[in-house]
Amino acid sequence: MRYSPMLKLSHTPGLRLLGAAIVCAGYAALTACPSADSDLARFIEDTKKEPGGRVEPLPEIKPYETFVYTAADMRSPFLPSTPGAGAGYSGIRPDSKRNREFLEQFSLDTLKMVGTLRLGGHMFGLVQTKDGLVHRVTAGNHIGQAEGKITDITPAKISLIEIVPDSLGGYMERPAALALNE
Repeated sequence: MRYSPMLKLSHTPGLRLLGAAIVCAGYAALTACPSADSDLARFIEDTKKEPGGRVEPLPEIKPYETFVYTAADMRSPFLPSTPGAGAGYSGIRPDSKRNREFLEQFSLDTLKMVGTLRLGGHMFGLVQTKDGLVHRVTAGNHIGQAEGKITDITPAKISLIEIVPDSLGGYMERPAALALNE
């Protein structure tokens, strides 16, 4: 006869009782499941008996109104202007043939008016550079890097007209001044 561990267990009375208890517990566990299924079935039936919710109707969709672009034959704002169009081509240009003066190498915001001088009925302005040197200027002289031409000198300020680029590719005149620093 062959050796079997079950043969040994069947001869022990305490183990027989334990085996019977395990079989009974398994049977009880299997018979409890249908009770859970019946609860689920009852919940489903109750839910089906309740009235369903009301669904809102879909909103009315308005038809798309097309847009006709009528400016296709006009000039594109993203391309440069054509010469001769707009205020930028009024004929104002920097004089490239004119000899540059010493104070034109400095930016206007780095120059300071430090005083005036009257000699022989003629008014001169005194302008100081950033390195501390003082220069004498008169109406008609040029100062600053934007073609600034001095138009008037008073004890309080030096007035000038600058020629600066405009947004249309040309140039325009812009008034500027150096006020007396006290």
